[in-house]
Amino acid sequence: MNNYYKPKVSVLIPVYNREKFILCALKSAINQTYENIEIIVVDNKSTDRTFELIKEFERNNQNVKVYQNEKNLGPVLNWKKCIEYATGEFVKIIWSDDYIDATFIEKTLPYIMDKEVGFVFTSVEVVHEDGRNNSKLHCYGTTGKYNSIDFIKHALLGGPVPGSEGCGIFRRKDIEKNLLVDVPNKVGSDFKMHAIGPDMLIYLLTAKDYPKFVFVNKTLSFFRAHSGSITIGTNNSTMAMTHFLARAYFAENYVTDNKLREKFNARIFLLFLLGHGKKSGIGVKSIKDYYFDQNKAGIDYFYFIFLVVQRVQRVCRVFVRHYLKYSK
Repeated sequence: MNNYYKPKVSVLIPVYNREKFILCALKSAINQTYENIEIIVVDNKSTDRTFELIKEFERNNQNVKVYQNEKNLGPVLNWKKCIEYATGEFVKIIWSDDYIDATFIEKTLPYIMDKEVGFVFTSVEVVHEDGRNNSKLHCYGTTGKYNSIDFIKHALLGGPVPGSEGCGIFRRKDIEKNLLVDVPNKVGSDFKMHAIGPDMLIYLLTAKDYPKFVFVNKTLSFFRAHSGSITIGTNNSTMAMTHFLARAYFAENYVTDNKLREKFNARIFLLFLLGHGKKSGIGVKSIKDYYFDQNKAGIDYFYFIFLVVQRVQRVCRVFVRHYLKYSK
């Protein structure tokens, strides 16, 4: 990094009722080896001791700025509040139950200062609070630049790319532009209140504007898996079908490759056949509910067959592993 150019990075921590985890998130931010940072914490009118804890932390750390909403705005509007208070050129979001390595900004910032790079993300370690062994996510490949179209394809068709900004760093102008409070959809899903989908759209909407993204093959981000998290606490079918609503918004409005969109639609079609549409409870009954333009609801049935075969093979592998384990 240029020794004379040290841009400010705004570390944003939106929080609601996270008294158990918030200090860990704050300490991981304040301990960054990169010094030109501000830490913006916006409390969404917590009802536990969260606000008390973060105010005390603010008193002991001059580059921490704490705010509290007059009422609970819902998660996405609280993310927006964080962005409104930010003054840095670049933005790093830490979800209030997660944390990052002390070198996260130092090791990712040089890459995003490249003007053709839209965002940078790192490998993730999932910390299981129930005692299970920790697991790794988003191992995309070796550290380096990749084509943004490949990120889009992986996001739509399934691949080692993140949907959470907790492992990424962005330009503030792109976060401001691409964090959508309302995602148009036919079933009346209120995205600003459930926060499932707008996170992935930040990546997708940014990827379409830049030729490259960067993956850093180091575990610098740590996500907690606990009963109070949005991911763990949301019905799997609801999570999946709602995420696909957000992706379908992108596919309808920004994907010009019909074959790519039809392969994406094949994934949705498979989920419907597996019963996730009904189990989700969000009101989707067919793939047509994902598109305003019905001409874009076509399905690649050859790819659908490929997905079915993949799933059958996966089930068979699991069955064989269990059989070998318990037959000894």
